[in-house]
Amino acid sequence: MVRRDVLATGRRLGIVALGLTVGLLSASSSFAQDPAAQATPAPNQRLFPNDGALVLHFIKPDKVADFEMVMTKVKEALAKSEKPERKQQAAGWKVFKSPDPAGANTLFVFVIDPALKGADYQVSNIIVEGFGNTAESNDILTKYAGAYAQGMNIVNLNLLQKMGE
Repeated sequence: MVRRDVLATGRRLGIVALGLTVGLLSASSSFAQDPAAQATPAPNQRLFPNDGALVLHFIKPDKVADFEMVMTKVKEALAKSEKPERKQQAAGWKVFKSPDPAGANTLFVFVIDPALKGADYQVSNIIVEGFGNTAESNDILTKYAGAYAQGMNIVNLNLLQKMGE
């Protein structure tokens, strides 16, 4: 009986020690970076580092109109932006709606081709940039978040071949 208690205590201490070691290594590596390396994208950015991407969105059937309204607002924000990269993003960004059910939900697909490297495709950031941090943008983002039946699936793509060339 004593042997089990000693083993269990030893395991717990080992797990705690491992956690502390990982935490210390993570902290020391972040402090060791040069300033340029610390200027990494914010965690709420959506970057596509490859040639293109597909993003699958599973939307609640009763929230399809909300999601479509948000996509219209994203298009509006991209169009009115004074940033040239927003125009480039818009040119390569298509939103499709599947006529086939995705279980009990509706499937929307973003086709990003080509992906503009370094550009932020995060819908919430585009809405706030286009409409400011206002009650309107908060309402848009609340409807956007409420439309999801489940999270999105992101598929990054590298171009292998253009069939028409």
